[in-house]
Amino acid sequence: MIFAVDVDRNYPDLTTAPRADISSYRYDGGMYFLVIALVILALVFGPGLWVRRVLERYSVPADRYAGTGAQLARHLLDKHGISDVQVEATNDGDHYDPEAKAVRLTPDKFDGRSLTAITVAAHEVGHALQDHEGYAPLRIRSRLVRAGRRIERLGAAALVVSPFVGAFTRAPGLMAVTFAAGFLTLASSTLVHFATLPTEFDASFARALPMLDEHRILKRADRPHARRLLRAAALTYVSASLMSLLNIARWLAILRR
Repeated sequence: MIFAVDVDRNYPDLTTAPRADISSYRYDGGMYFLVIALVILALVFGPGLWVRRVLERYSVPADRYAGTGAQLARHLLDKHGISDVQVEATNDGDHYDPEAKAVRLTPDKFDGRSLTAITVAAHEVGHALQDHEGYAPLRIRSRLVRAGRRIERLGAAALVVSPFVGAFTRAPGLMAVTFAAGFLTLASSTLVHFATLPTEFDASFARALPMLDEHRILKRADRPHARRLLRAAALTYVSASLMSLLNIARWLAILRR
C-alpha cells in the first residue's frame, strides 16, 4: 500500500529513549529554598546583630564621660521639670515605664560612663518627655503593647491545644485553623513594634538628640556616633520582637513531632 510506513524507522521505541537529566532542576530548586532561608535568617537576625554591635562598639572607652547614664537621666528630667519620674536600675532591658513613671536602665547604662550609656539614657528620657507632654502615639503604643502581651498568651495556648483539637475532632482543617490563629497571635508583638516605630524615632531624634545638643552633653566628635546609637536604640524593640519569631519555629518543630 502506498500509505504504509515503517513504524520502527519513523517512530523509535520511546521506552528505550534516554531519560532527561533532572539533577539540575533539583539543584536549582534546592538553591532557591536555600536563598529564601538565608533571606529569612538575615531579616530575623540582622537587625538584632546590628543593634548589638553598635551598642557594644560605643561602650568603650567605659569612662568616656564624667557622669553616669543614671546621673544624666536625672539631670535631663530635672531640667524639663519632670520630678515625678524615677531613675531605676533593671535587668529587664532599658525602657521607660509610663505606668510606674520610671526610666529604667540596665546596670551597664545605669552606672556606665560610655557614649552608649549616655545616649541610651537620653533616649529613655525622651520617652518620659513624650509622656509628660501627653504625646498621643506613646499612649496608643502602651495600649497596643499590653494588648499584644495578652494576645501572645492566647496564641501560645492555641498552639498547645491545636494537636488535641485535631485528635479529638478528627478534623485536620480545624486543627490547621487553630494553629494558624496561634501562629498569627505570636507574631503580634512584631507587628505592634513595627507599627509604633515612629514613636521610637521621635524619642531618639525629636527628643533625645535635641536635649543632648541643648545641654551640650556630647563631645563634638561623638555626635555622629550618637546618631547611630539613637537609631539603634529606636530599633531595639523591633529587633527583639523579630528574634521572638523564632518561638514560632520552635512551636512548629514541637507540633511536627
